[in-house]
Parts: sequence; C-alpha cells; structure tokens
Amino acid sequence: MLRILAFLLVVLAAGMGFAWLADNPGQVSFVWQGQQADMSLMVFIIALGLLLAAVLLLVWLVSAFFKTPGAIGHWWNTRRRDRGYEALSTGIIAAGAGDAVLARRMTKRSNKLLDVQKEPLIRFLDAQTAMIEGDHARARSTFEHMERDPETRLLALRGLFLEAERVGDEGAARHYAERAVRIAPHVPWAGGAVLESKSLAGDWNGALEILEAQKNTRLIDRDESKRLRAVLLTAKAMGAAEGDPETARTAGVEAHKLAPDLVPAGLVAAQALFRLGDLRRGSKILETSWTSNPHPEIAEAYVHARPGDSPADRLKRAQKLHGLRAGHVEAETCLARAALDAGDLRLARSSALAAVEAEPRESVYLLLADIEEEDTGEIGRVREWLARAIRAPRDPAWTADGLVAEHWAPISPVTGRLDAFQWKVPVERIAADDGPMIEAQAGDRAKTIEAGHEPPVTPVTPPVMPVPASTVAAENPASEPAPAKPEAGASTEPSSNGSGKHMPAANTGTVEPASGQKKPDALTEEERKEARFA
Repeated sequence: MLRILAFLLVVLAAGMGFAWLADNPGQVSFVWQGQQADMSLMVFIIALGLLLAAVLLLVWLVSAFFKTPGAIGHWWNTRRRDRGYEALSTGIIAAGAGDAVLARRMTKRSNKLLDVQKEPLIRFLDAQTAMIEGDHARARSTFEHMERDPETRLLALRGLFLEAERVGDEGAARHYAERAVRIAPHVPWAGGAVLESKSLAGDWNGALEILEAQKNTRLIDRDESKRLRAVLLTAKAMGAAEGDPETARTAGVEAHKLAPDLVPAGLVAAQALFRLGDLRRGSKILETSWTSNPHPEIAEAYVHARPGDSPADRLKRAQKLHGLRAGHVEAETCLARAALDAGDLRLARSSALAAVEAEPRESVYLLLADIEEEDTGEIGRVREWLARAIRAPRDPAWTADGLVAEHWAPISPVTGRLDAFQWKVPVERIAADDGPMIEAQAGDRAKTIEAGHEPPVTPVTPPVMPVPASTVAAENPASEPAPAKPEAGASTEPSSNGSGKHMPAANTGTVEPASGQKKPDALTEEERKEARFA
C-alpha cells in the first residue's frame, strides 16, 4: 500500500512539474563547434533525459560484457553443485533403504561433483555404505577421519560407538560414549551408555552424576529420573550395607522416599536401621513399603526384625503386618507361616485357606501340606495338597529379560539395562484351580476295571503312594478284605480344600498293601520329601 502511494505521489509530482513547464515556457541556446542551437526548455529536458538513458545503457552493456565469463562459470558451478547434492541425497536415502549398490554409485558421483573438504556428509555416506557392504574396517577408518573434524566429531563418535558395540568391545564403547558426553551432555545415546557402563562397573556415584546431568538437560522426565535415582541409591546402599551402615541408611532412606513401592529400597533402608539399633524407624519403613507393595521379603524382614523374638512374638508382628493389607495373598501367607511356627495350627490353616482364595499358588498349597502334616499327619491329605501344588500357578520371582534370579539386582545381567527386574510370574501356564485329586483318579480307574475295560499299563515305576481301599477291592473282587479299623483319634470326615468342595479323606487305617508296597504309616522321611516334590 505504501509503495502504491509513493508511486502515485511521484507521478503526481512529475505531472505537476511538466504542467508548470508548459505554463512557463523558456528558451535554451548553446553553441558547439561554432554552431548555435536554440530550443525550448521542454525539448532540452527531454533530450537530456534520453542522453542519460543512453549513457546508462552503454555502461550496463560494457559491464555485462566483462562479467559474462564469470557468470557462465558461476552457472556451471551451481549446476554441478546441485547435481552433487542431488546425488548425495539419493545416496543417503539408498543407504537408509539398504541399497548398497545405488549408495556406492551415488557416493562416487557426489565425491566427483562436490568438494569433500567442504561437504563432510560425503564421508558419512561413504561410512554408511561401507557398513551396509560389510566393510567395517573401511567404516571405522572413515569415522576416525571424521572424528578429526570438529563439525563431524560427534557424528563420528556415534559411529565408532556402534562399531565397538557390534564387536563387543565394551571398553571402547564406553570410551567413545564418555567423549561424546563431554562434547554434548544432552545427547541421549551417549548419556544412556555412560550411565549403564558406570552402573555395570559399580560406580554408583558417577552414575548418579550422569543421571543428574541428564535431568538438568531435560533428557529424561521427572518421574523416570526419580525412579532411576532410587534404583541407583538402592544399589549404593546394598554395596555399603556390610561395611558402612551409615551410608547404607542415608542412601536407602532417600531411595525409599523417592520410590516407596521399590521393595529393595525399603528392605535395605530397614536393614541398615536395624543394624544401627533403630528398630522403630526401620519397622515404620517396612510398613510403608508393605502398604505400597506387599512382598514376601518385606514380610520376612518385618517378622524377624528382632533376632531374639520367640515364635509367639513373631506371630504378633505378623498379625500387625496382616492388619495393614488384610485379604492380600502375601498378608495371609505371612500370617499362616508365623502361626505355623508358633503352633497355632487353626489360625495357620484358616490364613492359608484365605490365601488360596485370594490367589492360588504353588507355595500356598505347599504351606497347606506342611500344616496338614503338622496337624493331622495324614499322608493322603498331605499328598492331596501336594498334588494341587503341582498343578497350581507358579509363584512370582525376580525376572529381568527372561532371566529368573533369586534376589533383586539394579541392572539386568543380560542387557545391562537399569531397573529391569520385576516381581512377576516367570512363566504363565494354563491350569485349573482345582484339578482331580489322587483318590478321584484311583476311583475312576476302579470303575473302569469293574466295567471290564482294563486300561493299558505303562511299564514305569510309580512313586510310592497309599492305595485306597476301594481300588484294592476293585482289583481283587474275589478276596474282599475286611474294612480296616481306624486308629484312635484318626479323622474319618471328608477334608475340605478351602473352596467349599469336600474331598474324600485318605484312609489312615491299617490296610494290607498290595505286593511290593509299603504301608502309608511306614513311609520314611526321604520318601515323604520325594513324594512332596514329585
């Protein structure tokens, strides 16, 4: 708008000027080489303007004549550069797509059309093409040459780092990552690699410094930073637990505050406090961790916080812990174990059955087998719980990258990743909660025999097991044994599995076993263990 207004003002001024000259005509006379020329002022001004335009045109033509060779050379160089950049772009795309033939051809073309000193991407394309072709020695040589140039140093360190990781040279990879961190602390791959390398080396203070630098540069978010810091502090506390309880306490308490649901953080903090004699504060930390994430290791540490406690005292602590998360499978299991140790079998059985209702597990059924053996001593019922344990889902364990470990660790031994261990079931399997019992299977076999269909017998030595009376009678119909008299105090009522279903009670009387079998009451301790873990 302003330009249009300015143009209109210029036109208006010129028009007014010519109108004024027309209203005020004048005469111009000049003499040149003895000749006198007379003309009006208007004609003189027009002739002067044309002369100036001709002079300007002549000057432009002369200047263009002398600039033409340079202009032609510039046009040629520009066209050559454009072709070179087009080849370079095509080569990078081909390298990314894995087309080594096209990438190598474009590398040669761009190297021919462009100046390598002014365009470092040509070396990068050469290195990428060499990696695709499998010429890793050439790729490393190219990256080392690029590392001398400050503009491409970080890019070269990245390539050398990947090459070191490819050949498994952890020392070289750590060296290149540390150099890259000094140049650019905000680079994710370098910071993460240095953090993992320092963690693998056990340099927890150095790892914490790298993590702090990453947080300051906003390389990782706040929540992830807090979690990783808690993991590193927990590892530091675990390393100092034996020799320096004060350091372990400081690091563990800070880790517990950062991540209350991190079980190892609460454990190491509480254990350090127990060693320093602060039982109350250590128990409080375990209670907080238990509320956030009930875990059997927390229960074990809490119940056995005082080494000199009697089983009754440990039962009281277990009851207090149970009150914080009543109904949870870990709370019920902890109370059942403490009650079994204290001799309160009724409480142990009820808590174990509540744990089964909350979450059926292998360990809970084994605990019920222990309770049954301690309470009644009936081998049939014990083996009933053992049979359920075999079919029950597995217990959770510390798992990282498919590896199951007995204890938690800050890094994965497989990949070196921080905070990789999780408390979960290693292998899930599909299984019914309540499978057929041993007695039910034996009864089905007896019915099959009575119907005249003898199932094929596999020639495998079975484990030593008590034979129910119904099976003995079915296999020997001609000689029916007299019913065995139960021993004094033996229960003849059907047992309950805690889920409302009643199973037939195992025959605890004296039944003459078949040839080659022992009596159920005459089982040795080794045979009981063997049957339990069959």
